[in-house]
Amino acid sequence: MSHPVDNAVSAVRTYIEQHRAAFLDDLVEWLRIPSVSAQPDHATDVRRSADWLAAKLKETGFPTAEVWPTRGAPAVFAEWPSGDPQAPTVLVYGHHDVQPAAREDGWTSEPFDPVVRENRLYARGAADDKGQVFFHTLGVRAHLAATGRKAPAVNLKLLIEGEEESGSPHFRALVEERAERLTADAVVVSDTGMWSEDTPTVCTGMRGLAECEIRLHGPDQDIHSGSFGGAVPNPATAVARLVAALHDEHARVAIPGFYDGVADLTDRERELFAELPFDERQWLRTAKSYAAHGEAGHTTLERIWARPTAEVNGIGGGYQGPGSKTIIPSSAMVKLSFRLVAGQDPDHVEKAVRTWADEQVPAGIRCEVVFGSATRPCLTPLDHPALRSVVRAMGRAFDKPVRFTREGGSGPAADLQEVLGAPVLFLGISVPSDGWHAPDEKVELDLLLKGVETAAHLWGDLGEHWRHAP
Repeated sequence: MSHPVDNAVSAVRTYIEQHRAAFLDDLVEWLRIPSVSAQPDHATDVRRSADWLAAKLKETGFPTAEVWPTRGAPAVFAEWPSGDPQAPTVLVYGHHDVQPAAREDGWTSEPFDPVVRENRLYARGAADDKGQVFFHTLGVRAHLAATGRKAPAVNLKLLIEGEEESGSPHFRALVEERAERLTADAVVVSDTGMWSEDTPTVCTGMRGLAECEIRLHGPDQDIHSGSFGGAVPNPATAVARLVAALHDEHARVAIPGFYDGVADLTDRERELFAELPFDERQWLRTAKSYAAHGEAGHTTLERIWARPTAEVNGIGGGYQGPGSKTIIPSSAMVKLSFRLVAGQDPDHVEKAVRTWADEQVPAGIRCEVVFGSATRPCLTPLDHPALRSVVRAMGRAFDKPVRFTREGGSGPAADLQEVLGAPVLFLGISVPSDGWHAPDEKVELDLLLKGVETAAHLWGDLGEHWRHAP
Protein backbone atom coordinates (compact mmCIF):
# COMPACT_ATOMS: atom_id res chain seq x y z
CA MET A 1 0.00 0.00 0.00
CA SER A 2 1.45 3.40 -0.97
CA HIS A 3 1.98 6.08 1.65
CA PRO A 4 -0.22 9.22 1.31
CA VAL A 5 2.89 11.42 1.46
CA ASP A 6 4.40 9.42 -1.42
CA ASN A 7 1.17 9.86 -3.38
CA ALA A 8 1.22 13.60 -2.81
CA VAL A 9 4.85 13.86 -3.93
CA SER A 10 4.10 11.82 -7.03
CA ALA A 11 1.02 13.90 -7.89
CA VAL A 12 2.94 17.16 -7.53
CA ARG A 13 5.85 15.94 -9.66
CA THR A 14 3.51 14.65 -12.36
CA TYR A 15 1.71 17.99 -12.57
CA ILE A 16 4.98 19.92 -12.71
CA GLU A 17 6.36 17.75 -15.49
CA GLN A 18 3.16 18.13 -17.50
CA HIS A 19 3.32 21.94 -17.24
CA ARG A 20 7.09 22.44 -17.28
CA ALA A 21 7.34 23.64 -20.89
CA ALA A 22 4.58 26.24 -20.59
CA PHE A 23 6.01 27.45 -17.28
CA LEU A 24 9.46 28.00 -18.80
CA ASP A 25 7.99 29.68 -21.89
CA ASP A 26 6.21 32.17 -19.62
CA LEU A 27 9.34 32.79 -17.55
CA VAL A 28 11.40 33.43 -20.68
CA GLU A 29 8.80 35.95 -21.84
CA TRP A 30 9.06 37.81 -18.52
CA LEU A 31 12.86 37.71 -18.57
CA ARG A 32 12.84 39.48 -21.93
CA ILE A 33 11.53 42.61 -20.22
CA PRO A 34 14.61 44.64 -19.13
CA SER A 35 13.17 45.85 -15.83
CA VAL A 36 16.30 47.68 -14.65
CA SER A 37 15.13 49.93 -11.82
CA ALA A 38 18.45 51.75 -11.47
CA GLN A 39 18.32 53.19 -15.01
CA PRO A 40 15.66 55.86 -15.71
CA ASP A 41 15.58 54.87 -19.37
CA HIS A 42 14.04 51.55 -18.28
CA ALA A 43 11.25 53.03 -16.13
CA THR A 44 8.61 52.01 -18.68
CA ASP A 45 10.09 48.50 -18.76
CA VAL A 46 9.80 48.18 -14.99
CA ARG A 47 6.16 49.20 -15.26
CA ARG A 48 5.68 46.75 -18.13
CA SER A 49 7.20 44.01 -15.97
CA ALA A 50 4.76 44.77 -13.15
CA ASP A 51 1.80 44.75 -15.54
CA TRP A 52 2.97 41.45 -17.06
CA LEU A 53 3.26 39.79 -13.65
CA ALA A 54 -0.11 41.06 -12.43
CA ALA A 55 -1.79 39.69 -15.56
CA LYS A 56 0.00 36.34 -15.20
CA LEU A 57 -1.02 36.02 -11.55
CA LYS A 58 -4.64 36.61 -12.56
CA GLU A 59 -4.22 33.90 -15.18
CA THR A 60 -2.73 31.61 -12.51
CA GLY A 61 -5.93 31.94 -10.51
CA PHE A 62 -5.35 34.74 -8.01
CA PRO A 63 -8.69 36.56 -7.64
CA THR A 64 -6.83 39.76 -6.79
CA ALA A 65 -3.73 40.98 -8.61
CA GLU A 66 -2.90 44.69 -8.52
CA VAL A 67 -0.07 46.98 -9.52
CA TRP A 68 0.73 49.27 -6.60
CA PRO A 69 2.39 52.59 -7.51
CA THR A 70 5.10 54.05 -5.30
CA ARG A 71 7.08 57.26 -5.52
CA GLY A 72 9.48 55.18 -7.61
CA ALA A 73 8.89 51.89 -9.42
CA PRO A 74 5.65 49.92 -8.98
CA ALA A 75 5.13 46.81 -6.91
CA VAL A 76 2.70 43.95 -7.53
CA PHE A 77 0.26 42.64 -4.93
CA ALA A 78 -1.81 39.48 -5.29
CA GLU A 79 -4.13 37.65 -2.92
CA TRP A 80 -5.87 34.26 -2.96
CA PRO A 81 -8.00 33.60 0.16
CA SER A 82 -8.23 30.04 1.40
CA GLY A 83 -11.84 30.23 2.47
CA ASP A 84 -10.89 28.37 5.66
CA PRO A 85 -11.28 30.58 8.76
CA GLN A 86 -8.56 28.58 10.56
CA ALA A 87 -6.00 28.84 7.75
CA PRO A 88 -2.86 30.90 8.38
CA THR A 89 -2.03 33.85 6.14
CA VAL A 90 1.31 33.80 4.34
CA LEU A 91 2.86 36.69 2.41
CA VAL A 92 5.47 35.85 -0.24
CA TYR A 93 8.05 38.58 -0.92
CA GLY A 94 10.29 38.95 -3.97
CA HIS A 95 11.19 41.56 -6.58
CA HIS A 96 10.69 41.94 -10.30
CA ASP A 97 13.37 44.53 -11.02
CA VAL A 98 16.86 43.43 -12.11
CA GLN A 99 20.43 44.66 -12.19
CA PRO A 100 21.80 46.49 -15.25
CA ALA A 101 23.28 44.19 -17.90
CA ALA A 102 24.82 44.54 -21.35
CA ARG A 103 26.54 42.12 -23.72
CA GLU A 104 29.79 44.09 -23.50
CA ASP A 105 29.94 43.43 -19.74
CA GLY A 106 31.15 39.91 -20.56
CA TRP A 107 27.94 38.03 -21.31
CA THR A 108 28.18 35.01 -23.61
CA SER A 109 24.72 35.83 -24.97
CA GLU A 110 22.38 38.81 -24.81
CA PRO A 111 21.30 39.27 -21.16
CA PHE A 112 17.66 39.93 -22.08
CA ASP A 113 17.45 37.23 -24.73
CA PRO A 114 17.19 34.11 -22.52
CA VAL A 115 18.89 30.93 -23.67
CA VAL A 116 19.12 27.41 -22.26
CA ARG A 117 22.51 25.72 -22.25
CA GLU A 118 23.18 22.41 -20.46
CA ASN A 119 19.87 22.58 -18.58
CA ARG A 120 20.63 26.09 -17.31
CA LEU A 121 18.61 29.17 -18.17
CA TYR A 122 20.82 32.20 -18.79
CA ALA A 123 19.35 35.69 -18.53
CA ARG A 124 19.44 38.70 -16.26
CA GLY A 125 16.94 37.98 -13.51
CA ALA A 126 16.87 34.22 -14.08
CA ALA A 127 17.86 33.64 -10.44
CA ASP A 128 17.68 37.15 -8.98
CA ASP A 129 14.78 37.28 -8.70
CA LYS A 130 12.25 36.59 -11.44
CA GLY A 131 12.86 32.86 -11.55
CA GLN A 132 12.42 32.53 -7.79
CA VAL A 133 9.29 34.67 -7.82
CA PHE A 134 7.79 32.83 -10.75
CA PHE A 135 8.15 29.32 -9.34
CA HIS A 136 5.31 30.21 -6.96
CA THR A 137 2.85 30.43 -9.87
CA LEU A 138 3.34 26.80 -10.89
CA GLY A 139 3.81 25.80 -7.25
CA VAL A 140 0.35 26.91 -6.16
CA ARG A 141 -1.25 25.29 -9.21
CA ALA A 142 0.54 22.01 -8.45
CA HIS A 143 -0.65 22.29 -4.83
CA LEU A 144 -4.27 22.62 -6.00
CA ALA A 145 -4.00 19.83 -8.55
CA ALA A 146 -2.44 17.38 -6.08
CA THR A 147 -4.93 18.10 -3.29
CA GLY A 148 -8.09 18.66 -5.32
CA ARG A 149 -8.58 22.03 -3.65
CA LYS A 150 -10.18 25.02 -5.35
CA ALA A 151 -8.17 27.49 -3.25
CA PRO A 152 -4.84 27.22 -1.40
CA ALA A 153 -4.66 25.66 2.06
CA VAL A 154 -3.39 29.06 3.31
CA ASN A 155 -4.51 32.60 2.67
CA LEU A 156 -1.83 33.34 0.12
CA LYS A 157 -0.55 36.85 -0.62
CA LEU A 158 2.33 38.06 -2.81
CA LEU A 159 4.18 41.36 -2.66
CA ILE A 160 6.72 41.71 -5.45
CA GLU A 161 8.53 45.03 -5.35
CA GLY A 162 10.14 46.92 -8.21
CA GLU A 163 13.06 48.71 -6.52
CA GLU A 164 15.03 46.08 -4.61
CA GLU A 165 18.04 46.42 -6.91
CA SER A 166 17.99 50.17 -6.25
CA GLY A 167 18.03 49.84 -2.47
CA SER A 168 14.23 49.63 -1.89
CA PRO A 169 14.00 53.39 -1.20
CA HIS A 170 10.19 53.44 -1.07
CA PHE A 171 9.50 49.93 0.17
CA ARG A 172 9.03 50.57 3.87
CA ALA A 173 6.67 53.46 3.16
CA LEU A 174 4.66 51.17 0.89
CA VAL A 175 4.46 48.46 3.55
CA GLU A 176 3.39 50.98 6.20
CA GLU A 177 0.78 52.51 3.90
CA ARG A 178 -0.65 49.12 2.88
CA ALA A 179 -0.11 47.29 6.18
CA GLU A 180 -3.77 46.35 6.54
CA ARG A 181 -3.82 44.62 3.14
CA LEU A 182 -0.47 42.93 3.86
CA THR A 183 -1.35 41.50 7.28
CA ALA A 184 0.13 38.01 7.56
CA ASP A 185 1.07 35.35 10.07
CA ALA A 186 4.37 34.71 8.31
CA VAL A 187 6.44 36.15 5.47
CA VAL A 188 8.19 33.87 2.97
CA VAL A 189 11.12 35.56 1.20
CA SER A 190 12.07 34.01 -2.12
CA ASP A 191 15.10 36.17 -2.84
CA THR A 192 17.88 34.05 -1.42
CA GLY A 193 19.58 30.74 -2.08
CA MET A 194 20.89 27.41 -0.90
CA TRP A 195 24.32 26.28 0.20
CA SER A 196 24.93 24.22 -2.95
CA GLU A 197 23.24 22.04 -5.53
CA ASP A 198 23.88 18.96 -3.36
CA THR A 199 23.05 20.55 -0.01
CA PRO A 200 19.52 21.99 0.28
CA THR A 201 19.34 24.57 3.02
CA VAL A 202 16.90 26.95 4.64
CA CYS A 203 18.07 30.38 5.72
CA THR A 204 16.86 31.40 9.17
CA GLY A 205 17.96 35.01 9.37
CA MET A 206 19.68 38.07 7.94
CA ARG A 207 21.84 40.63 9.62
CA GLY A 208 20.79 44.25 9.89
CA LEU A 209 22.81 47.22 8.69
CA ALA A 210 23.71 50.70 9.91
CA GLU A 211 26.04 53.02 8.00
CA CYS A 212 27.66 56.32 8.87
CA GLU A 213 30.29 58.81 7.83
CA ILE A 214 32.41 60.43 10.50
CA ARG A 215 33.87 63.78 9.50
CA LEU A 216 36.58 65.43 11.56
CA HIS A 217 37.20 69.16 11.14
CA GLY A 218 40.30 70.98 12.39
CA PRO A 219 41.74 74.23 11.00
CA ASP A 220 39.45 76.31 8.79
CA GLN A 221 41.83 75.58 5.90
CA ASP A 222 44.90 73.46 5.12
CA ILE A 223 47.88 74.95 6.94
CA HIS A 224 51.69 74.65 6.71
CA SER A 225 53.04 71.66 8.64
CA GLY A 226 56.34 73.44 9.28
CA SER A 227 54.73 76.48 10.85
CA PHE A 228 51.98 74.70 12.75
CA GLY A 229 52.82 70.98 12.88
CA GLY A 230 53.09 69.54 16.36
CA ALA A 231 51.30 72.54 17.83
CA VAL A 232 47.70 72.06 16.59
CA PRO A 233 45.57 68.88 16.27
CA ASN A 234 45.67 67.11 12.93
CA PRO A 235 42.30 65.72 11.68
CA ALA A 236 44.02 63.03 9.58
CA THR A 237 45.92 61.76 12.61
CA ALA A 238 42.73 61.89 14.65
CA VAL A 239 40.78 59.83 12.12
CA ALA A 240 43.59 57.26 12.02
CA ARG A 241 43.50 56.96 15.81
CA LEU A 242 39.72 56.66 15.71
CA VAL A 243 39.89 53.80 13.23
CA ALA A 244 42.62 52.11 15.28
CA ALA A 245 40.33 52.25 18.32
CA LEU A 246 37.41 50.58 16.49
CA HIS A 247 38.47 47.02 17.48
CA ASP A 248 40.35 45.50 20.39
CA GLU A 249 43.17 42.96 20.18
CA HIS A 250 40.61 40.12 19.81
CA ALA A 251 38.93 41.78 16.80
CA ARG A 252 35.86 42.62 18.87
CA VAL A 253 34.19 45.95 18.25
CA ALA A 254 35.43 48.23 21.02
CA ILE A 255 32.53 50.70 21.02
CA PRO A 256 30.96 50.64 24.52
CA GLY A 257 27.40 49.32 24.37
CA PHE A 258 27.75 47.92 20.85
CA TYR A 259 27.02 44.34 21.94
CA ASP A 260 24.04 45.24 24.13
CA GLY A 261 21.19 42.82 23.43
CA VAL A 262 23.15 40.54 21.08
CA ALA A 263 21.60 37.08 20.93
CA ASP A 264 24.49 34.65 21.28
CA LEU A 265 24.47 31.43 19.31
CA THR A 266 23.16 28.38 21.12
CA ASP A 267 25.19 25.19 21.16
CA ARG A 268 22.65 23.63 18.78
CA GLU A 269 22.97 26.51 16.30
CA ARG A 270 26.73 26.20 16.33
CA GLU A 271 26.42 22.47 15.70
CA LEU A 272 24.13 23.11 12.73
CA PHE A 273 26.60 25.56 11.20
CA ALA A 274 29.38 23.02 11.70
CA GLU A 275 27.41 20.37 9.79
CA LEU A 276 27.72 22.33 6.54
CA PRO A 277 30.48 21.23 4.13
CA PHE A 278 32.44 24.47 4.46
CA ASP A 279 35.84 24.64 2.76
CA GLU A 280 37.57 27.71 4.17
CA ARG A 281 40.38 27.62 1.58
CA GLN A 282 37.86 27.62 -1.25
CA TRP A 283 35.93 30.39 0.46
CA LEU A 284 39.09 32.49 0.69
CA ARG A 285 39.74 31.93 -3.02
CA THR A 286 36.23 33.18 -3.75
CA ALA A 287 36.91 36.21 -1.56
CA LYS A 288 40.21 36.86 -3.36
CA SER A 289 41.79 36.98 0.09
CA TYR A 290 44.69 35.18 1.73
CA ALA A 291 43.73 34.68 5.36
CA ALA A 292 40.62 34.42 7.52
CA HIS A 293 40.32 37.01 10.27
CA GLY A 294 37.73 38.11 12.77
CA GLU A 295 36.35 37.99 16.26
CA ALA A 296 38.21 35.49 18.40
CA GLY A 297 36.32 32.43 19.59
CA HIS A 298 34.11 32.13 16.51
CA THR A 299 34.34 30.24 13.24
CA THR A 300 34.23 31.96 9.88
CA LEU A 301 30.58 31.04 9.28
CA GLU A 302 29.63 32.27 12.73
CA ARG A 303 31.43 35.55 12.06
CA ILE A 304 29.66 36.28 8.78
CA TRP A 305 26.21 35.02 9.75
CA ALA A 306 25.65 35.48 13.46
CA ARG A 307 28.09 38.04 14.86
CA PRO A 308 27.91 41.83 14.58
CA THR A 309 30.71 43.65 12.79
CA ALA A 310 32.17 47.08 12.19
CA GLU A 311 33.99 47.69 8.92
CA VAL A 312 35.92 50.61 7.47
CA ASN A 313 34.51 51.19 3.99
CA GLY A 314 36.61 54.20 3.13
CA ILE A 315 39.00 56.66 4.72
CA GLY A 316 40.49 59.91 3.52
CA GLY A 317 41.87 63.33 4.31
CA GLY A 318 44.61 65.67 3.27
CA TYR A 319 46.67 65.71 0.11
CA GLN A 320 46.15 62.74 -2.26
CA GLY A 321 48.06 63.87 -5.38
CA PRO A 322 51.54 62.97 -6.65
CA GLY A 323 54.59 64.02 -4.70
CA SER A 324 54.26 65.67 -1.32
CA LYS A 325 52.41 68.63 0.08
CA THR A 326 53.49 69.48 3.60
CA ILE A 327 50.21 70.47 5.20
CA ILE A 328 48.00 69.81 8.15
CA PRO A 329 44.66 69.11 6.44
CA SER A 330 41.56 70.98 7.48
CA SER A 331 39.45 67.81 7.56
CA ALA A 332 39.44 64.02 7.32
CA MET A 333 36.73 61.37 7.14
CA VAL A 334 35.95 57.70 7.49
CA LYS A 335 32.95 55.69 6.27
CA LEU A 336 31.83 52.86 8.54
CA SER A 337 29.24 50.12 8.23
CA PHE A 338 27.89 47.96 11.03
CA ARG A 339 26.25 44.57 10.44
CA LEU A 340 23.80 43.89 13.24
CA VAL A 341 22.40 40.63 14.61
CA ALA A 342 19.25 39.64 16.44
CA GLY A 343 18.81 41.61 19.64
CA GLN A 344 20.61 44.74 18.46
CA ASP A 345 18.71 47.99 18.01
CA PRO A 346 20.03 50.27 15.23
CA ASP A 347 19.00 53.39 17.19
CA HIS A 348 20.96 52.20 20.22
CA VAL A 349 23.99 51.42 18.03
CA GLU A 350 23.82 54.89 16.48
CA LYS A 351 23.84 56.56 19.90
CA ALA A 352 26.74 54.38 21.03
CA VAL A 353 28.78 55.25 17.93
CA ARG A 354 28.14 58.98 18.33
CA THR A 355 29.20 58.92 21.98
CA TRP A 356 32.28 56.83 21.20
CA ALA A 357 33.38 59.05 18.30
CA ASP A 358 33.06 62.22 20.35
CA GLU A 359 35.22 60.69 23.06
CA GLN A 360 37.97 59.67 20.62
CA VAL A 361 38.76 63.08 19.13
CA PRO A 362 41.08 65.55 20.85
CA ALA A 363 40.22 69.11 21.78
CA GLY A 364 40.29 71.40 18.77
CA ILE A 365 38.75 68.80 16.43
CA ARG A 366 35.05 69.03 15.65
CA CYS A 367 33.36 65.66 15.11
CA GLU A 368 30.37 65.27 12.80
CA VAL A 369 28.64 61.85 12.56
CA VAL A 370 26.12 61.37 9.76
CA PHE A 371 24.02 58.18 9.72
CA GLY A 372 21.87 56.98 6.84
CA SER A 373 18.79 54.79 7.07
CA ALA A 374 19.19 51.51 8.93
CA THR A 375 17.97 47.95 8.38
CA ARG A 376 17.00 45.80 11.33
CA PRO A 377 18.18 42.18 11.67
CA CYS A 378 15.69 39.33 11.43
CA LEU A 379 15.90 35.82 12.84
CA THR A 380 13.36 32.99 12.94
CA PRO A 381 13.68 30.53 15.85
CA LEU A 382 14.52 26.99 14.80
CA ASP A 383 11.44 25.62 16.54
CA HIS A 384 8.96 27.97 14.84
CA PRO A 385 6.11 25.90 13.31
CA ALA A 386 6.22 27.77 10.00
CA LEU A 387 9.96 27.16 9.68
CA ARG A 388 9.38 23.46 10.34
CA SER A 389 6.88 23.45 7.46
CA VAL A 390 9.44 24.99 5.11
CA VAL A 391 11.99 22.35 6.10
CA ARG A 392 9.52 19.49 5.60
CA ALA A 393 8.39 20.85 2.23
CA MET A 394 11.95 21.23 0.96
CA GLY A 395 12.86 17.80 2.30
CA ARG A 396 10.04 16.22 0.27
CA ALA A 397 11.08 18.07 -2.86
CA PHE A 398 14.79 17.26 -2.64
CA ASP A 399 14.59 13.82 -0.99
CA LYS A 400 17.51 14.90 1.22
CA PRO A 401 18.10 16.23 4.73
CA VAL A 402 17.70 20.00 4.86
CA ARG A 403 20.33 22.01 6.72
CA PHE A 404 20.33 25.58 8.01
CA THR A 405 22.16 28.76 7.06
CA ARG A 406 21.90 32.47 7.65
CA GLU A 407 22.64 35.44 5.40
CA GLY A 408 25.49 37.78 6.26
CA GLY A 409 23.98 40.59 4.22
CA SER A 410 20.90 42.69 4.80
CA GLY A 411 17.65 43.29 2.96
CA PRO A 412 14.12 44.68 3.10
CA ALA A 413 12.75 41.52 4.74
CA ALA A 414 13.34 43.15 8.11
CA ASP A 415 10.91 45.94 7.19
CA LEU A 416 8.19 43.35 6.66
CA GLN A 417 9.01 41.71 9.98
CA GLU A 418 8.98 44.99 11.86
CA VAL A 419 5.91 46.63 10.29
CA LEU A 420 3.74 43.52 10.02
CA GLY A 421 4.97 41.84 13.21
CA ALA A 422 5.35 38.53 11.38
CA PRO A 423 8.27 36.07 11.35
CA VAL A 424 10.33 35.94 8.18
CA LEU A 425 11.11 32.63 6.47
CA PHE A 426 13.40 32.13 3.50
CA LEU A 427 12.65 29.85 0.58
CA GLY A 428 15.23 30.06 -2.20
CA ILE A 429 16.79 27.56 -4.57
CA SER A 430 19.56 29.64 -6.15
CA VAL A 431 23.17 28.49 -5.71
CA PRO A 432 26.39 30.54 -5.53
CA SER A 433 27.36 29.69 -9.12
CA ASP A 434 24.23 31.42 -10.45
CA GLY A 435 26.15 34.68 -10.67
CA TRP A 436 23.78 37.25 -9.23
CA HIS A 437 24.63 40.74 -10.52
CA ALA A 438 27.35 39.23 -12.76
CA PRO A 439 27.62 38.39 -16.47
CA ASP A 440 25.96 35.12 -17.50
CA GLU A 441 23.54 35.03 -14.59
CA LYS A 442 21.67 31.73 -14.73
CA VAL A 443 19.39 29.39 -12.86
CA GLU A 444 19.68 25.61 -12.73
CA LEU A 445 16.43 24.35 -14.24
CA ASP A 446 16.32 21.23 -12.07
CA LEU A 447 16.64 23.38 -8.96
CA LEU A 448 14.06 25.86 -10.23
CA LEU A 449 11.56 23.02 -10.53
CA LYS A 450 12.53 21.84 -7.05
CA GLY A 451 11.49 25.32 -5.92
CA VAL A 452 8.15 24.79 -7.62
CA GLU A 453 7.79 21.48 -5.84
CA THR A 454 8.75 22.90 -2.46
CA ALA A 455 6.15 25.66 -2.78
CA ALA A 456 3.53 23.08 -3.79
CA HIS A 457 4.16 21.09 -0.60
CA LEU A 458 4.54 24.12 1.66
CA TRP A 459 1.00 25.47 1.52
CA GLY A 460 -0.55 22.13 2.43
CA ASP A 461 1.92 21.56 5.26
CA LEU A 462 1.28 25.00 6.73
CA GLY A 463 -2.46 24.54 6.38
CA GLU A 464 -2.26 21.22 8.23
CA HIS A 465 0.26 22.02 10.98
CA TRP A 466 -0.24 25.71 11.72
CA ARG A 467 -3.94 26.37 12.03
CA HIS A 468 -5.70 29.08 14.03
CA ALA A 469 -7.89 28.04 16.93
CA PRO A 470 -11.57 27.85 15.93
